[in-house]
Amino acid sequence: MKNILLPLAMSLSIALPACADEVLSESPDNTVGHGVGGVTGLMVGAALGGPFGAIAGAALGAFGGAAVQQGSGHSDAAYVVRHDDGSTQRYRSPNARFKPGDQVQVSGIRLAPAQ
Repeated sequence: MKNILLPLAMSLSIALPACADEVLSESPDNTVGHGVGGVTGLMVGAALGGPFGAIAGAALGAFGGAAVQQGSGHSDAAYVVRHDDGSTQRYRSPNARFKPGDQVQVSGIRLAPAQ
């Protein structure tokens, strides 16, 4: 029985296609700018206009913070990835760079090169 299992497992592993996800596109990710700008706007708005000022300041600050981050060239990379089942999802990747068409593996919330 043991003699049959090894060749069977090897032939199945060769016959099955490799499963890797594909990078479709790259876009700038300004999540940090949104957060910093939103908190700063919240504080300044609350000091100047009370509760309504806090809401308005947070909204304006979030968009302003993202614009500052992108304008200064400090945007991180985000990638749209197509999975084997055809679905797409957006992932941030601050430590690795990919090009459209690259094969990747999803590891938690980050991307890694396919092996």
